[in-house]
Amino acid sequence: MERNHPNTPSVCESNEPLIQIPAAHPRLFIEPIYYQQQIPDSLRTIYVRKGVFERLQQALTLLPQEYSLVLYDGYRPFQVQHYLFSHFSRQLAQQMPQATSQEIMQATKRYVAFPSEQSAHLAPHLTGGAIDVTLVDVTGKALDLGTAFDEMNEKSATRYFEQHTAENPLACRHRRLLYNCMTLAGFTNYAEEWWHYDYHNVAWARRVQAQVAYYGAVHATIQNHTVKEFRFL
Repeated sequence: MERNHPNTPSVCESNEPLIQIPAAHPRLFIEPIYYQQQIPDSLRTIYVRKGVFERLQQALTLLPQEYSLVLYDGYRPFQVQHYLFSHFSRQLAQQMPQATSQEIMQATKRYVAFPSEQSAHLAPHLTGGAIDVTLVDVTGKALDLGTAFDEMNEKSATRYFEQHTAENPLACRHRRLLYNCMTLAGFTNYAEEWWHYDYHNVAWARRVQAQVAYYGAVHATIQNHTVKEFRFL
């Protein structure tokens, strides 16, 4: 998702486990969007590193009681990452018929990470340290954040409505609420996507200027759209 950086943090794998987020949590709603879209090998629920779940619980304590969170995606198997990259690339090629293959590649990387397990170019969701999240009310009703999830345009940038507040002041407020509770809990945000947050992976380490990331790639065996077992690469 982020461009190559000359000072890529090293990965010191913490061996922190990948866990399933409880479906019965009172303020965390689970909507595994890629499973709902019937993408091959997608997961029927949300898995993250244990530390990510702890930080999400902390974020909820910082969020006013009338709001809750919906989780769309967490750990993402390599084959799903590959599918999404190809899918978005084809979509952008249709939208940009005059673009070169290199321009399509760069445009795709803006919205979905290249499916790499190498630490220098590690796709955030492959680590279990990335989460796609939105804001809802206590009943789980979606709130206005200005764009749909995975919408590929400039309005998806986290700060878009900070610069165009009059266009949608409610979405601006909701994005601020989400951003503040997540970053105060220790996450960092990917600036091109208001819904994407990272913790302890390479993307997080780059943004906080840390020399070390603690979550490397996770390889999981998927059976019936659930994680049967996993290992760290």
